[in-house]
Amino acid sequence: MPHITVDYSPRIADSFDLRVFAAELQPTVLEGSGSAGTCKTLFRQAAEARVADRYGDATAFVHVEVGLFPGRSHAVKARLSEDVLALLEKHLGVGTTQAVVCSVEVRDLAGSYRLRTF
Repeated sequence: MPHITVDYSPRIADSFDLRVFAAELQPTVLEGSGSAGTCKTLFRQAAEARVADRYGDATAFVHVEVGLFPGRSHAVKARLSEDVLALLEKHLGVGTTQAVVCSVEVRDLAGSYRLRTF
C-alpha cells in the first residue's frame, strides 16, 4: 500500500543509483510503517529543478514523499522520515562531491485513494 515518490535533481543522476536505493527504501518503508501491502515507488528527475540558499548558491536536492493509509501516529511518521533521511545520507553521502538538500514527507493518502491489481 505505501506509495512513494522520489523527486531528484538531474545534477545527481549519475551518482544516485535508483535501483540500489529502491531496494533498501521499500523494505524500510514497509517495516517502518507496519504495512504488509505492495510498495510502489516512482522516481522523477526534476529537469527544471533549482535549489538556492539565501546567497544564491545552487545545489542539488532529493525529496521523498511516502503516502500511507491513515492511522499511523505522528511519532511513527516522524521516525519513518528520519529512517528515510538516513538512507538518503547513506546513498548520497559517499562519493558525492556536492551538497544535496534532502527532505522527506510521510503523509496520509486521501480517502479517494484506490489500488487494484489487474
